[in-house]
Amino acid sequence: MIRHVVCFKLKDPSDSALAEARSVLLSMKGKVPQLRDIEVGIDLVRSERSYDIILSATFDSLGDLELYQRDPYHCGTVKRHMHAARESSVAVDYEIS
Repeated sequence: MIRHVVCFKLKDPSDSALAEARSVLLSMKGKVPQLRDIEVGIDLVRSERSYDIILSATFDSLGDLELYQRDPYHCGTVKRHMHAARESSVAVDYEIS
């Protein structure tokens, strides 16, 4: 299995912007067929080095992750929103057992 983790720093880290980003990310559940599991968390500490929100998504294979990267809902709705809302992001993809 593959875990895909993305940390986002938002341009506007207000509670309402964070709630909207969380809702948009979680909206992939049931709409992106390759997505096996999804978690979205909002940072509690809000330190200078913290990112604001994290996406953790699980896929059965690297091939499923690649399909997810091209999925119409992911690209057309989720990526579009997050690219507009983010100041920066970092990602890690790794194998889990």
